[in-house]
Amino acid sequence: MMKNTFKNIDEYIMLFLEEVQEKLLQLRQTIHSQHPDIEEYIGYQMPAFRYKGKPLVYFAGYKKHIGFYPASDGIKNFEKDFIERNYKFSKGAVQLPLDEELPVELINTIIRFKISEIDQKNPEI
Repeated sequence: MMKNTFKNIDEYIMLFLEEVQEKLLQLRQTIHSQHPDIEEYIGYQMPAFRYKGKPLVYFAGYKKHIGFYPASDGIKNFEKDFIERNYKFSKGAVQLPLDEELPVELINTIIRFKISEIDQKNPEI
């Protein structure tokens, strides 16, 4: 994909084929479903989400997968789940294959974990 500057997540998602757009929109809705105070922005030229002003997760569309970026702690705590599903993952990202259903429950669990982590580090906010 060409280097671009996106104004918002809708603009980003519109670059993809319809079937990929549907998965990206589902992922976006899944993230928002976990807390009413999750905010959207574009970070590192990707759809990004923050909670209490702190980065929560990012995602990006690719040819054969969606990159989901919950940072190193979001990966480390769920490695077993990724291995069970045969997902490729690295220190800060996991690849969600486009030819499979999104693992909505796992994504919800990761988002709740990340929210809890932010709440523990920033109880006064």
